Amino acid sequence: MSPVTRTLLTASAPVAWGTTYWVTAELLPPGHPLWAGLLRALPAGLLLVALSGHLPRGDWWWRAAVLGTLNIGAFFALLFAAAYRLPGGVAATLGAVSPLLVALLAHLLVGERLTLHRLICGVIGVVGVGLMVLRASAALDAVGVAAGLAGAASMATGSVLTKRWGNPTTPLAFAGWQLTAGGLFLLPLALAVEGTLPTLDAGAVAGYLWLALPGAALAYPLWFRGIGTLPVGAVAFLALLSPAVAALIGVGLAGEHLTGPQWAGFALALGAVAAAQVPPHRWPMGSATPSPGHTVRMHPAQKEN
Repeated sequence: MSPVTRTLLTASAPVAWGTTYWVTAELLPPGHPLWAGLLRALPAGLLLVALSGHLPRGDWWWRAAVLGTLNIGAFFALLFAAAYRLPGGVAATLGAVSPLLVALLAHLLVGERLTLHRLICGVIGVVGVGLMVLRASAALDAVGVAAGLAGAASMATGSVLTKRWGNPTTPLAFAGWQLTAGGLFLLPLALAVEGTLPTLDAGAVAGYLWLALPGAALAYPLWFRGIGTLPVGAVAFLALLSPAVAALIGVGLAGEHLTGPQWAGFALALGAVAAAQVPPHRWPMGSATPSPGHTVRMHPAQKEN
């Protein structure tokens, strides 16, 4: 499988996640974001574990718990906390700093070069997302900003650790372990903060099924496979496709109209995503050769590709 094909398959995950905003607003019961995260993660995780037939072994019990908490559970909880306390545009812009954090952590932990090329792409991506979604009247809340930045840091750390530790099993099982761990992390939070889930109508059931199946059971195996087989610093930029897709859905389904600066932001965000996929042969800020302790272990099925 060529790197371009792998990139396109990996990109389908954030494209699917970009529908979350519309589905949550239009189909799900309001006031239950933790339940939304739980019902997105736990059923999908259990389904993938059952289909794969593989459970963690040895150190992978605690590693799967750590990765599931960082990539799924804590990330969802912090994301929803930021979304509740901040205008959506501010929360999305804070999340867009994740590729910059990944670039730094990937340099420190897995030996990927920290280059001016990638840093410039990261800044352009943040500016692009900001132009797309920020409003002049957006208000800041200290707790919300902290939650948004912590969510970006959680996802960045989880992505880089996923690369560093490798994948000891199949993509389905690997995603299943993390989704299950993330869902179990969210379960007590949802019960304590939001109480029991209200009665669901047909639209809510359809919305939860969409989030759990295309949005998790299909998307996360592709996402984690991409992290394992492509430079994690480049993969991180693909997450910027989510707010771009959300903006297009707003235009196509919600009848919204993007202004000139918003279209410019859309173009900048897509340009940053595309440029970040090009190997950064110029402007190296330093190089790093992975030490023996940084060796990434791959499942035999990954090596065939």
